[in-house]
Amino acid sequence: MAERANVSSVDSIEAFRTHLIAFLGKTKPILEDASDEVSRTRQWLQTDRRMHWEGQIRRRAKILQEAEQAVFSARLSNLRETTSAELAAVQRAKRSLHEAEEKLRLIKKWNLEFDHRVDPLVKQLESLRTMLGNVMPKAVAHLAQIVKTLDAYAGIAAPGGAPSAAPSSETTPPQESPEAKNEAQEP
Repeated sequence: MAERANVSSVDSIEAFRTHLIAFLGKTKPILEDASDEVSRTRQWLQTDRRMHWEGQIRRRAKILQEAEQAVFSARLSNLRETTSAELAAVQRAKRSLHEAEEKLRLIKKWNLEFDHRVDPLVKQLESLRTMLGNVMPKAVAHLAQIVKTLDAYAGIAAPGGAPSAAPSSETTPPQESPEAKNEAQEP
């Protein structure tokens, strides 16, 4: 290796890793809530609202039948005339039944459109959930390994073979050989 890289700090990589872990912790529950909301909405359309309006149609058809029966009975009986209140009740019951039928038709239409509109988005959501659940934990582990590797690299000896922690010649006096000591002692 000709030159040494200038690795002074790996704090920013570690900070990014920490923020990534926090991001994963926040996004996973949000994505799960979004998936649950899609399921609840689908269930609401397919079951709750459909059953509600089918029941309303039956109830309102019965009210219309009773109102028409009252008008029919009044016409058959020569004893009394059909009142305007009875005729108005028939008209109200017809409008009410028509409204319930229209609501049921809309619910069925929304149910079909819901799947066509939501399915592509749900697939994207599932793809994101897969990435956050599988790929991102590997990225977090990879970042931890990078930090470890860079820390180890920063501790390697400086170029030229001298260890970076070796004392310099300016701070410690040179050692005298035993022969030099003997020569200094002889007169």
